[in-house]
Amino acid sequence: MVALSSEIGQGPSPSRAVPIPAQRETTYDSTTDDTGVRPFEVRGRVPRWERRYQRAVIASDTLAVVLAVSVGLATGLLWTFDTRSAIALVAGATVVGTLYAVFATRSWDSRILGQGSEEFSRLLRAIIASAVILGMVGLLVGAPGTRQWVFGAIPVAGLLAIAGRYLLRQRLHGLRREGRCLHPVLVVGDEEAVVDLVRRTVKDPYHGWRITGVCTPSGTGPAESVEIEGVPVVGDLEAVNLTARSGGYRVVAVAPATGWSNRRLHQLSWDLEGSGVELVVQPGLMEFAGPRLHVAPVDGLPLLKLTEPVFTGVPKIVKGCIDRAGAAALVLLLAPVLLAIAVMIKLDGGGPVFFSQVRVGRKGQEFKVLKFRTMVVDAERLLADLARDNEAAGPLFKMRNDPRITRTGAMLRKYSLDELPQLFNVLAGSMSLVGPRPPLPAEVATYSRDALRKLLVKPGLTGLWQVSGRSDLSWEESVRLDLRYVESWTLALDALILWKTVGAVTRGTGAY
Repeated sequence: MVALSSEIGQGPSPSRAVPIPAQRETTYDSTTDDTGVRPFEVRGRVPRWERRYQRAVIASDTLAVVLAVSVGLATGLLWTFDTRSAIALVAGATVVGTLYAVFATRSWDSRILGQGSEEFSRLLRAIIASAVILGMVGLLVGAPGTRQWVFGAIPVAGLLAIAGRYLLRQRLHGLRREGRCLHPVLVVGDEEAVVDLVRRTVKDPYHGWRITGVCTPSGTGPAESVEIEGVPVVGDLEAVNLTARSGGYRVVAVAPATGWSNRRLHQLSWDLEGSGVELVVQPGLMEFAGPRLHVAPVDGLPLLKLTEPVFTGVPKIVKGCIDRAGAAALVLLLAPVLLAIAVMIKLDGGGPVFFSQVRVGRKGQEFKVLKFRTMVVDAERLLADLARDNEAAGPLFKMRNDPRITRTGAMLRKYSLDELPQLFNVLAGSMSLVGPRPPLPAEVATYSRDALRKLLVKPGLTGLWQVSGRSDLSWEESVRLDLRYVESWTLALDALILWKTVGAVTRGTGAY
C-alpha cells in the first residue's frame, strides 16, 4: 500500500492583486510573478499525497488487468486460439485496450479519486467500453475465441480494479479521519452558511475538505471577531480572488452571502481559470441531489430545474423485486441465526420471542412491525416511570442504560440483530430493505410538514439513519437524513446504503 500521510501546505501569504488574463494553454515555470502568486502553475498546487494516491490507483488498475489475464492464461481458460502468437496478441490487446479505456474515460483524474460514485461510474464505463470494442473486433475478424476474453477476463479485471480502488479509498478515508490528506478550502458566505458548512465537513472528513479560511461580506465574524467556528476570517468579498489564488487553497466554496452577485461569481470563475483552484457553488438545495436536479438553459442562462420525486415505474418494480428476493434469501441464509437468537431469548427469563408494535408506513398506512424482544415483558408499563430520563430529542424515547433491556437484548441491539424479523415485513410488502425508519403513530401525530414527507416511501429495515450514527443522531438529524433519502432516492443509493450497513452493524456503535 502506498503511503498517503503527507500533509497539504498552506502556500504563500497574500500580497497585492494584479489583473491576470486567463490563458489555459500558456506554459509557465515554477517562478512567481511580482505579486508572489503562481497564477497558472496547476501542477504546483497538487499536493504530494494526491499525486502518490493517483499513482497508487494507476498501479492498482494495471495490476488488476494483468492479474486477470495472467490467471486466465495460467488456468487455460483463455487458451481459445490455435497459436501462441494469436493468444499473445489478444492478451496484449486486452491489457493495453482496457487500460487505455480507463485513461480515455478520465478514470485516473485526481479530482474524482477517493470520494463519491463518479470514480466507480467512470471505471465501469471503461470496462464496458473495452469489452464491447474487443467483442466487435472479434466479430469483424471472425474470431469467436474472443468471447472468453470479453465475458471472462475483462469483467474479472473490472472487479479486481474496483476491489483495489475500494481498499485504497478505505486507507485514504482512515488518514482523513486522522486529519491528514485533506484539501484546504476557502469558504465565501454569510456567518450562518459558513457555520453549517464547517460543521458538515468536520462531521464527514472522508470528503477530503478542511476549511482553513473564510471570506464574509463584512470581512469579520460574529461580534467583529476574527474567527467563525474556529476558522479564521481572512477577508471580505473583495478579497476572495487574491486570497484564493495566493493562500494555498485547493477549493473555493461559495455559499449564500449578502452582496454576492451572479456577476461576482462569473468574474471569480474567470479569475480562477488555470490556477488549479476548484470553484464549488452551494445552490441552496443541500438535501436535493441525484435524479431530481437538472440544468435547464434559458437563452444561455443555466438554471437548476428541480423535478418531483418519482416512486413509480420501472425503478419501483425493480426495487420491489430486489426487496422480496433479498429478504427471502436472507431469511434462508440466516435461519440458523434466527433460531439461535430465539433460544437465547427464551433462556434469558422466558417470555415471548417476538415483539410486535404498530408502526406507520407508506401513505400513513399502519402495520405491525416484528422485532426480537429485547426488553422485559412489561416494558411498556414501565415507560411512564422513565420518561423524565429520556435522552432523545423530539418524540423519540432513548436511554443509553435503559433498565428494561435484558442482557440478551443489549447484545442484539448493539449489532441490530433484533431487527432481523423485519425481513418478514419486507416479504409481506409493508417494508423495504432500505428506507426511512418506521415511526410510531404517536410520533407521526407530532410531525411537521417536512417530516411527513418520510411517508412518501415504504419504511426500511436499514437507511441513511442506520449508516450515519444510529441512536447517536439527534431528532433533527434523523429527520434530515430520512428526507434526504426520500428526495434523492435511486437504486444506486439503495445499493450504497446496503453496503455501508454491513460496516455499521459490525462496528456496533451508536446502537442502544
